[in-house]
Amino acid sequence: MKLHSHRFIPRNADWTVAAIAGFGAGGILMLLELAFCAVMDLDPWRMPRLIAAMIMGDAVLQVGGYSLAVLASALTVHYLLGTFFGLVLCALIAPFQLDSSHGMALLAGAVFGVALYLFNFYVIATVLPWFIEARGWATLLGHVVFGMATALIYRLLERPGRSA
Repeated sequence: MKLHSHRFIPRNADWTVAAIAGFGAGGILMLLELAFCAVMDLDPWRMPRLIAAMIMGDAVLQVGGYSLAVLASALTVHYLLGTFFGLVLCALIAPFQLDSSHGMALLAGAVFGVALYLFNFYVIATVLPWFIEARGWATLLGHVVFGMATALIYRLLERPGRSA
């Protein structure tokens, strides 16, 4: 068994792949949220409204159901944030060589997912209090899967020589 050092070395992430990984993992998270809604018999339009309220204001939370404007806003915010947090995760993965194995990448992604959940639903929720209602095991699991998917997609697509 070969042990790999995970000390800091000056190495940049492959930014294009990091953005793709975050974007793709954001899509996986959305599908997982829809599956949880179906299994738990919840309104599938509630989470898009919570997300859209970040840019449309909390008035969108006063009604339910489908709205194209709400959906477009939610998708825009969701994918921008997914891409951004993918870049953040990969900026941590690269210099600490957390992409040295599938297992290490998955572990780093899971830890990042937990940290992201805590940040979003306990820190950001102090500014955007409507996110408090989304706290729970399903949302936590979704964020863990987001982190793991981002890290694994990054590891699989990272191009040798592109990170410096």
